Amino acid sequence: MNTADTPSNKSSFFARLAKSFVRKPASREEIAELLQDAHSNAILDDEALEIMEGALAVSDQQVREIMVPRSKMTVIPESADIQEILELVIKSGHSRFPVVGESADDIKGILLAKELLPLALEAEAGIDLSRMIRPATIVPESKRLNVLLKEFREQRYHMAVVLDEYATVAGLVTIEDILEEIVGEIADETDPQDLIAIQRIDDQRYHVAALTPIEDFNEHFGAGLNEDEFDTVGGLVVRAFGHLPQAGESTTLADYQVTVLEGDERQIHLLEISPRTIKAD
Repeated sequence: MNTADTPSNKSSFFARLAKSFVRKPASREEIAELLQDAHSNAILDDEALEIMEGALAVSDQQVREIMVPRSKMTVIPESADIQEILELVIKSGHSRFPVVGESADDIKGILLAKELLPLALEAEAGIDLSRMIRPATIVPESKRLNVLLKEFREQRYHMAVVLDEYATVAGLVTIEDILEEIVGEIADETDPQDLIAIQRIDDQRYHVAALTPIEDFNEHFGAGLNEDEFDTVGGLVVRAFGHLPQAGESTTLADYQVTVLEGDERQIHLLEISPRTIKAD
């Protein structure tokens, strides 16, 4: 019998819930504990718990923790012609781009890729970006995510340029970045799809999707990677690098040589693993 579903356990949970409304929770920790109790008693499923814990965490996070750093930004120079702009748009796959003047700190505005569509068939035509860009929203890197999310919704914009304490550009943040902190990864048609989690290339090389659960990796290779801090192999790899690596960078992870094969400015997608001792077929 599943003790999580017994009437006594559920009534105990509801008693604690009622008590929490009589005496307001004094901290986020108490709220988190209440959510965990609801999950343990089968009142919240895994997905609901993840979303509610994500929403709780967002209220305590700042923009600097999730922004795309300056070095990873894709920007469009104000002087670029239509051909250069279209190449940048196609290569990046993004829908919004900061337009800059003489430097990355000289933000002129935000260009929406969809507004280039009428010009796509007229690549030889001139283009005046100043007439197409929209005003850029500027936020400090210390701004709290829950406040920014509210502003995104109320003011109906989707991207903000982030400034540091010296008023220089530190990065950018989108509404999708915040929502992913709450609901998890949001895949779209430009994201890598249908990757085989672990694919053997030859006797000494495997391609491994970064989102492969560590538990699955350990089972496949007979490995003992730590599952306490991260859920996926990609999380362990990023920690091993100490930064978000680019394609081509290599490091070691326990008894494995790891090379990043694919990634973007937010996360890594595909790894090449060369185990020193292979136990899997």
